[in-house]
Amino acid sequence: MTRVIRFHQHGGPEVLRIEDVAVPPPAQGEVQIRVKALGLNRAEAMLRAGNYIETPTLPSGLGYEAAGIVDRIGEGVQGFAPGDAVSVVPPPTMLRWPAYGEVVNFPARFVVKHPPSLSWEAAAAVWMQYLTAYGALIDIAKLGKGDFVAVTAASSSVGLAAIQIANRVGATPIAVTRTSAKRQALLELGAAHVVASAEEDLAGRLKEIAGPQGVRVVLDPIGGPIFEPLTDAMSHGGILLEYGALSSEPTPFPLFTVLSKALTLRGYLVHEIIGDPTRLAAAKAFILDGLASGALKPVIARTFPFEQIVDAHRFLESNQQFGKIVVTV
Repeated sequence: MTRVIRFHQHGGPEVLRIEDVAVPPPAQGEVQIRVKALGLNRAEAMLRAGNYIETPTLPSGLGYEAAGIVDRIGEGVQGFAPGDAVSVVPPPTMLRWPAYGEVVNFPARFVVKHPPSLSWEAAAAVWMQYLTAYGALIDIAKLGKGDFVAVTAASSSVGLAAIQIANRVGATPIAVTRTSAKRQALLELGAAHVVASAEEDLAGRLKEIAGPQGVRVVLDPIGGPIFEPLTDAMSHGGILLEYGALSSEPTPFPLFTVLSKALTLRGYLVHEIIGDPTRLAAAKAFILDGLASGALKPVIARTFPFEQIVDAHRFLESNQQFGKIVVTV
């Protein structure tokens, strides 16, 4: 028997329970991992609350990211051995392979030997944030030297990853955050500019920063009214990548701005990178190289012990964090 975290009904963090279950041996092509740390994501809070793109059968496990030690390997698995330090690329569904547990099974294709210099906490905080930012900025938008990129929700784990990736390829990252409270921290992490959207004229400040060139790439998980000032500041032929829906307000379609500037507004989910072996291999290579060189470095907002998963989810939904929330096992 091993401890896992599940929920039997949708609701707030308090519905999460730690339960003892029997974990089967790894199936063919799977790796069994003794977990040392978990990385938390908003998708898990949305699944728990009943607001996610997947509908679970209850009771349900949850969780996309883990790091730990290989315990056993299933039939046909090559390249891994018991004792290896590994981390997990988020699979297509957390319902089939939930990460919140002391021992978990994952397909070998989603298991990675990470740089040994990474702590368990950092290793558990790598893949969702960097794959999401890489897929949008590098794979799709082809962000490069001289580009201006506006990153909203900039203090989130994906936002911070996007700032690091932009710097790595020579682009200019503009961090967009609600208030100026996190301005200095964002600048210290590598943002070239910070715009507080609740305190400043967002479109005006972005235009002032980018000048006649405009902002070619926007990475946004919010939607809602922010769409209009963001597109107003974009360059001709620019691309806005929407990877979330944090705003509870309607998202307007800025028709005339889109037409006059020939803009691309594109929905994006990280699973399109994860589900394509060729694109995933390129992403892994980019990220592992960045981790090894120090150009990419996960920012940990706070760690919680496994027994405090309810408190960890409360903090996840507080919007107070700067970086990734990690749970140690």
